[in-house]
Amino acid sequence: MTHRERWVRVMHFQPVDHIPDEEFGAWNENFPVWQEQGLPKDVNNNSDFDRYFQFAPRSGIPANVGLSHGFKSEVLEDTDQYRIYIDGNGVKQQVFKDGSSSIPHYLEFPLKDRKSWEELFLPRLEIELESRYPENRSDWEQIKARYSDPGWSIPVGITIGSLFGWIRNWAGFEGVSMLCYDDPDLVKEMVSHLAALISKVIHRAVHEIKIDYAAGWEDIAFNHGPILSPKMFREFVTPNYRRIADTIREANPDAVIYTDCDGNINDLIEPWLEGGINGLFPVESAAGSDPIAIRKKYGDRVVMLGGVNKRALIAGKEAIKEELERIKPYVDEGGWIPHVDHRVPPDVTFENYVYYLHLKREMFGIPHPEEFESRPEIKAIKAKWKGVL
Repeated sequence: MTHRERWVRVMHFQPVDHIPDEEFGAWNENFPVWQEQGLPKDVNNNSDFDRYFQFAPRSGIPANVGLSHGFKSEVLEDTDQYRIYIDGNGVKQQVFKDGSSSIPHYLEFPLKDRKSWEELFLPRLEIELESRYPENRSDWEQIKARYSDPGWSIPVGITIGSLFGWIRNWAGFEGVSMLCYDDPDLVKEMVSHLAALISKVIHRAVHEIKIDYAAGWEDIAFNHGPILSPKMFREFVTPNYRRIADTIREANPDAVIYTDCDGNINDLIEPWLEGGINGLFPVESAAGSDPIAIRKKYGDRVVMLGGVNKRALIAGKEAIKEELERIKPYVDEGGWIPHVDHRVPPDVTFENYVYYLHLKREMFGIPHPEEFESRPEIKAIKAKWKGVL
């Protein structure tokens, strides 16, 4: 069974030889910490991370549904303690150099009102731009041929961007909250424009290439729930997701459509389903999105990617084993590719992560990659586990 066949069958609750071997990666802060614990020095980012642990790949169609060109990045102030700069989204922020916080201190956001939307963002969100696809027509034809080849063995997906999360990024949490109160018509107009852009851009791709999934980003929840109430989400966002989902499923009726949202997503699941989104990622159990409770409530209406509580990996081997045993009966039902419920934080030791990965592969019948298993540092770690597994 190829990885593509396996991925599609799992996402449709069909029998497979084993679940796909996927993970979400690690925070950048992990790599220097783990290198002191045995990780090779040449593993410095998440692309290296995936290759090192030999996780199964995905393939994506290059269609740009976001800003056609970013804002000018510029450093405004640089001291021994911090740097203040403007990023590609036009956001002014302060980053401290002592590593005390991985989250910047945001100082100013570019999206403030209708004037800034029309002057700064609409020109960057033009819908009819040839540059949203590969410039060379021959490049696109090669992409189509590659992904349409019956022998292509990697799941094929396309990004569907964001409808409200991007607006929150451009306006800030406080700014978008005030806009929803002061000018709800503008918020609806912005969401509608993004939906029109995304639907238009992806239409060509999803009609010319069979896709297995579409992936979005809607990171708008904290550990007590989303920044929009379900009622407001249904009013502002749900119909626009339905527009995107209809574009995809008129050509790919079986495609999984999932979105990335951390935090407590429980109040968003029904509005997402109404908008055609049937997949959840990364199902942050540590923030109150318990994947087992979700499975019991929604059954096969929802598929999941993630859901393994990162805190178990921090706690140690017994906790890791208990967490995997807890979810196994539900993973075995199908419709769930388990992996850590966010990027792995640096307070998870390299040994604990290797233990987690070994146990997950054992428990779910995933073949252990020979190249990974033969590495000296992995052999050395596993030599310490006699009598533990």
